[in-house]
Amino acid sequence: MNDPLDLGQYLRTCRERLEPAAFGLSAARRRTPGLRREEIAQRAHVSVTWYTWLEQGRGGPPSPEALERIATALALDDDQREHAFLLAGHRPPRPRLDDAAPVSPRLQRVLDALSTSPAYVKSSTWDVLAWNRAAARVLTDYGELAPEQRNILRLFFLRPAAGLVPTYWERTARFIVATFRAETTRAGEPAAARAALLVAELRAASPRFAALWDAHDVRSHGEGTKVIDKGGDGLIGLEYSAFAVDGRPDLGLVVYTPSTPADATRIARLMEA
Repeated sequence: MNDPLDLGQYLRTCRERLEPAAFGLSAARRRTPGLRREEIAQRAHVSVTWYTWLEQGRGGPPSPEALERIATALALDDDQREHAFLLAGHRPPRPRLDDAAPVSPRLQRVLDALSTSPAYVKSSTWDVLAWNRAAARVLTDYGELAPEQRNILRLFFLRPAAGLVPTYWERTARFIVATFRAETTRAGEPAAARAALLVAELRAASPRFAALWDAHDVRSHGEGTKVIDKGGDGLIGLEYSAFAVDGRPDLGLVVYTPSTPADATRIARLMEA
Protein backbone atom coordinates (compact mmCIF):
# COMPACT_ATOMS: atom_id res chain seq x y z
CA MET A 1 0.00 0.00 0.00
CA ASN A 2 1.29 3.46 -0.92
CA ASP A 3 2.27 5.67 2.00
CA PRO A 4 1.20 9.33 1.47
CA LEU A 5 4.26 10.40 3.43
CA ASP A 6 6.54 8.97 0.71
CA LEU A 7 4.90 11.11 -1.95
CA GLY A 8 4.93 14.18 0.31
CA GLN A 9 8.61 13.80 1.12
CA TYR A 10 9.46 13.29 -2.54
CA LEU A 11 7.55 16.40 -3.65
CA ARG A 12 9.17 18.47 -0.92
CA THR A 13 12.64 17.27 -1.95
CA CYS A 14 11.95 18.15 -5.60
CA ARG A 15 10.64 21.58 -4.59
CA GLU A 16 13.70 22.34 -2.46
CA ARG A 17 16.04 21.48 -5.34
CA LEU A 18 14.59 24.16 -7.61
CA GLU A 19 16.48 27.39 -8.25
CA PRO A 20 14.17 30.45 -7.87
CA ALA A 21 16.13 32.35 -10.52
CA ALA A 22 15.26 29.70 -13.10
CA PHE A 23 11.60 30.64 -12.62
CA GLY A 24 12.16 34.38 -12.68
CA LEU A 25 11.86 34.61 -8.89
CA SER A 26 14.09 36.45 -6.44
CA ALA A 27 16.29 34.35 -4.18
CA ALA A 28 16.41 37.08 -1.53
CA ARG A 29 14.87 36.65 1.93
CA ARG A 30 14.33 32.89 1.57
CA ARG A 31 14.84 30.94 4.78
CA THR A 32 14.80 27.55 3.03
CA PRO A 33 16.22 26.35 -0.30
CA GLY A 34 14.13 26.05 -3.43
CA LEU A 35 10.70 27.45 -4.18
CA ARG A 36 8.06 28.16 -1.55
CA ARG A 37 4.97 25.98 -1.23
CA GLU A 38 2.73 28.87 -2.26
CA GLU A 39 4.76 29.36 -5.43
CA ILE A 40 4.32 25.73 -6.45
CA ALA A 41 0.63 25.84 -5.54
CA GLN A 42 0.14 28.91 -7.70
CA ARG A 43 1.95 27.34 -10.65
CA ALA A 44 -0.11 24.13 -10.26
CA HIS A 45 -3.44 25.95 -9.79
CA VAL A 46 -4.15 24.31 -6.42
CA SER A 47 -4.69 25.80 -2.98
CA VAL A 48 -1.71 26.44 -0.75
CA THR A 49 -3.39 24.64 2.15
CA TRP A 50 -4.07 21.52 0.10
CA TYR A 51 -0.54 21.43 -1.32
CA THR A 52 0.89 21.87 2.18
CA TRP A 53 -1.19 18.91 3.38
CA LEU A 54 0.04 16.90 0.39
CA GLU A 55 3.68 17.43 1.34
CA GLN A 56 2.79 16.49 4.93
CA GLY A 57 1.15 13.24 3.81
CA ARG A 58 -2.34 14.38 4.79
CA GLY A 59 -5.61 14.38 2.87
CA GLY A 60 -5.09 11.34 0.64
CA PRO A 61 -3.45 11.01 -2.79
CA PRO A 62 -4.00 13.65 -5.47
CA SER A 63 -5.92 12.90 -8.64
CA PRO A 64 -3.84 12.15 -11.75
CA GLU A 65 -4.86 15.53 -13.21
CA ALA A 66 -3.76 17.45 -10.11
CA LEU A 67 -0.53 15.47 -9.86
CA GLU A 68 0.25 16.20 -13.50
CA ARG A 69 -0.11 19.94 -12.82
CA ILE A 70 2.13 19.62 -9.76
CA ALA A 71 4.72 17.68 -11.78
CA THR A 72 4.74 20.48 -14.36
CA ALA A 73 5.02 23.11 -11.63
CA LEU A 74 8.01 21.26 -10.18
CA ALA A 75 9.58 20.87 -13.67
CA LEU A 76 9.86 17.11 -13.21
CA ASP A 77 11.42 15.13 -16.05
CA ASP A 78 9.87 11.90 -17.34
CA ASP A 79 11.60 9.65 -14.79
CA GLN A 80 10.63 11.93 -11.90
CA ARG A 81 7.02 12.20 -13.12
CA GLU A 82 6.78 8.42 -13.34
CA HIS A 83 8.14 8.04 -9.80
CA ALA A 84 5.67 10.60 -8.41
CA PHE A 85 2.72 8.84 -10.06
CA LEU A 86 3.83 5.46 -8.74
CA LEU A 87 4.15 6.85 -5.21
CA ALA A 88 0.60 8.20 -5.52
CA GLY A 89 -0.70 4.80 -6.63
CA HIS A 90 -1.54 5.95 -10.16
CA ARG A 91 -0.61 4.46 -13.51
CA PRO A 92 2.44 6.37 -14.80
CA PRO A 93 1.66 8.89 -17.55
CA ARG A 94 2.82 8.31 -21.10
CA PRO A 95 6.36 9.59 -21.63
CA ARG A 96 6.53 12.82 -23.57
CA LEU A 97 7.99 11.84 -26.93
CA ASP A 98 10.29 13.98 -29.03
CA ASP A 99 11.21 12.40 -32.36
CA ALA A 100 12.98 15.63 -33.31
CA ALA A 101 15.63 15.15 -30.62
CA PRO A 102 18.81 13.81 -32.24
CA VAL A 103 20.24 10.38 -31.62
CA SER A 104 23.01 10.64 -29.04
CA PRO A 105 26.65 10.23 -30.13
CA ARG A 106 26.90 7.28 -27.73
CA LEU A 107 24.03 5.47 -29.49
CA GLN A 108 25.61 6.20 -32.87
CA ARG A 109 28.84 4.62 -31.60
CA VAL A 110 26.86 1.51 -30.66
CA LEU A 111 25.59 1.32 -34.23
CA ASP A 112 29.05 1.84 -35.69
CA ALA A 113 30.52 -0.92 -33.52
CA LEU A 114 28.25 -3.46 -35.25
CA SER A 115 30.58 -3.74 -38.22
CA THR A 116 28.89 -6.66 -40.05
CA SER A 117 25.40 -6.33 -38.56
CA PRO A 118 23.17 -3.80 -40.33
CA ALA A 119 21.45 -1.69 -37.68
CA TYR A 120 19.41 1.48 -37.49
CA VAL A 121 17.43 3.61 -35.06
CA LYS A 122 13.86 4.45 -36.01
CA SER A 123 11.37 6.96 -34.64
CA SER A 124 7.87 6.18 -33.37
CA THR A 125 6.59 6.79 -36.91
CA TRP A 126 9.35 4.66 -38.45
CA ASP A 127 11.61 7.37 -39.81
CA VAL A 128 15.19 6.10 -39.89
CA LEU A 129 17.17 8.59 -37.79
CA ALA A 130 20.57 6.90 -37.58
CA TRP A 131 22.24 3.87 -39.16
CA ASN A 132 25.59 2.17 -39.56
CA ARG A 133 27.68 1.49 -42.65
CA ALA A 134 26.51 -2.12 -42.82
CA ALA A 135 22.89 -0.93 -43.05
CA ALA A 136 23.83 1.42 -45.88
CA ARG A 137 25.56 -1.38 -47.78
CA VAL A 138 23.05 -4.17 -47.19
CA LEU A 139 19.66 -2.50 -46.66
CA THR A 140 19.42 1.06 -48.00
CA ASP A 141 21.89 3.89 -48.28
CA TYR A 142 19.81 6.27 -46.19
CA GLY A 143 22.42 8.99 -46.56
CA GLU A 144 21.53 9.33 -50.26
CA LEU A 145 17.88 10.02 -49.43
CA ALA A 146 16.26 13.23 -48.27
CA PRO A 147 15.33 13.03 -44.56
CA GLU A 148 11.58 12.88 -45.31
CA GLN A 149 12.17 9.85 -47.57
CA ARG A 150 14.00 7.84 -44.88
CA ASN A 151 10.79 6.21 -43.76
CA ILE A 152 10.54 2.43 -43.64
CA LEU A 153 6.96 2.26 -44.91
CA ARG A 154 7.56 4.75 -47.73
CA LEU A 155 10.60 2.79 -48.87
CA PHE A 156 8.81 -0.53 -48.70
CA PHE A 157 5.57 0.38 -50.48
CA LEU A 158 6.74 3.12 -52.82
CA ARG A 159 10.03 1.44 -53.80
CA PRO A 160 9.05 -2.27 -53.73
CA ALA A 161 12.04 -3.37 -55.81
CA ALA A 162 14.48 -2.32 -53.08
CA GLY A 163 16.10 -5.75 -52.71
CA LEU A 164 13.62 -7.89 -50.76
CA VAL A 165 13.15 -11.34 -52.31
CA PRO A 166 9.68 -11.35 -53.98
CA THR A 167 8.52 -14.50 -52.19
CA TYR A 168 9.01 -12.70 -48.87
CA TRP A 169 7.39 -9.44 -49.92
CA GLU A 170 3.77 -10.24 -49.08
CA ARG A 171 4.61 -11.77 -45.72
CA THR A 172 6.79 -8.82 -44.82
CA ALA A 173 4.18 -6.32 -46.01
CA ARG A 174 1.55 -7.81 -43.72
CA PHE A 175 3.99 -7.86 -40.82
CA ILE A 176 5.21 -4.27 -41.06
CA VAL A 177 1.73 -2.78 -41.51
CA ALA A 178 0.38 -4.70 -38.51
CA THR A 179 3.42 -3.76 -36.41
CA PHE A 180 3.27 -0.10 -37.44
CA ARG A 181 -0.40 0.08 -36.43
CA ALA A 182 0.32 -1.42 -33.01
CA GLU A 183 3.38 0.71 -32.30
CA THR A 184 1.90 4.06 -33.35
CA THR A 185 -1.29 3.38 -31.39
CA ARG A 186 0.78 2.55 -28.32
CA ALA A 187 2.90 5.69 -28.73
CA GLY A 188 -0.13 8.00 -28.53
CA GLU A 189 0.04 11.68 -29.46
CA PRO A 190 1.75 13.35 -31.22
CA ALA A 191 3.02 10.22 -33.00
CA ALA A 192 -0.54 9.12 -33.85
CA ALA A 193 -1.23 12.41 -35.63
CA ARG A 194 1.96 12.12 -37.71
CA ALA A 195 1.17 8.47 -38.44
CA ALA A 196 -2.30 9.42 -39.72
CA LEU A 197 -0.73 11.74 -42.30
CA LEU A 198 1.66 9.01 -43.43
CA VAL A 199 -1.16 6.45 -43.64
CA ALA A 200 -3.25 8.82 -45.79
CA GLU A 201 -0.31 9.33 -48.15
CA LEU A 202 0.37 5.60 -48.50
CA ARG A 203 -3.30 4.70 -48.92
CA ALA A 204 -3.47 7.06 -51.88
CA ALA A 205 -0.23 5.78 -53.43
CA SER A 206 -0.42 2.03 -52.73
CA PRO A 207 -3.61 -0.04 -53.09
CA ARG A 208 -1.85 -2.95 -51.37
CA PHE A 209 -1.02 -0.83 -48.34
CA ALA A 210 -4.62 0.40 -48.22
CA ALA A 211 -5.93 -3.18 -48.21
CA LEU A 212 -3.54 -4.28 -45.50
CA TRP A 213 -4.29 -1.23 -43.37
CA ASP A 214 -8.02 -1.89 -43.63
CA ALA A 215 -7.43 -5.43 -42.31
CA HIS A 216 -6.70 -3.90 -38.84
CA ASP A 217 -4.13 -6.57 -37.95
CA VAL A 218 -1.70 -5.84 -35.10
CA ARG A 219 1.64 -7.47 -34.28
CA SER A 220 4.65 -6.82 -32.09
CA HIS A 221 8.05 -6.26 -33.67
CA GLY A 222 10.11 -8.77 -31.69
CA GLU A 223 12.31 -10.98 -33.86
CA GLY A 224 12.19 -12.46 -37.35
CA THR A 225 14.04 -13.22 -40.56
CA LYS A 226 14.55 -11.50 -43.91
CA VAL A 227 16.23 -12.41 -47.18
CA ILE A 228 17.83 -9.65 -49.26
CA ASP A 229 18.71 -10.02 -52.95
CA LYS A 230 21.95 -8.17 -53.63
CA GLY A 231 22.09 -9.07 -57.31
CA GLY A 232 25.57 -10.22 -58.24
CA ASP A 233 26.43 -10.71 -54.59
CA GLY A 234 23.61 -13.23 -54.18
CA LEU A 235 21.01 -13.68 -51.47
CA ILE A 236 21.75 -12.64 -47.89
CA GLY A 237 19.79 -14.20 -45.05
CA LEU A 238 19.30 -12.00 -42.01
CA GLU A 239 17.81 -12.40 -38.56
CA TYR A 240 16.56 -9.25 -36.89
CA SER A 241 15.81 -8.22 -33.33
CA ALA A 242 14.12 -5.03 -32.12
CA PHE A 243 15.13 -3.27 -28.90
CA ALA A 244 13.81 -0.34 -26.90
CA VAL A 245 16.19 2.57 -26.33
CA ASP A 246 16.40 3.26 -22.62
CA GLY A 247 15.40 6.81 -21.80
CA ARG A 248 14.01 7.39 -25.32
CA PRO A 249 10.66 5.57 -25.61
CA ASP A 250 10.12 7.33 -28.94
CA LEU A 251 13.01 5.37 -30.49
CA GLY A 252 13.58 1.76 -31.44
CA LEU A 253 16.83 -0.01 -32.31
CA VAL A 254 16.69 -2.74 -34.98
CA VAL A 255 19.71 -5.00 -35.48
CA TYR A 256 20.15 -7.52 -38.31
CA THR A 257 22.63 -10.37 -37.96
CA PRO A 258 23.77 -12.81 -40.67
CA SER A 259 21.77 -16.05 -40.60
CA THR A 260 24.75 -18.24 -41.52
CA PRO A 261 28.55 -17.92 -41.84
CA ALA A 262 28.06 -17.73 -45.60
CA ASP A 263 25.76 -14.73 -45.15
CA ALA A 264 28.37 -13.11 -42.91
CA THR A 265 30.96 -13.62 -45.64
CA ARG A 266 28.70 -11.96 -48.23
CA ILE A 267 28.19 -8.97 -45.94
CA ALA A 268 31.92 -8.69 -45.31
CA ARG A 269 32.47 -8.71 -49.08
CA LEU A 270 29.96 -5.89 -49.50
CA MET A 271 31.69 -3.90 -46.75
CA GLU A 272 35.01 -4.19 -48.61
CA ALA A 273 33.60 -3.01 -51.93
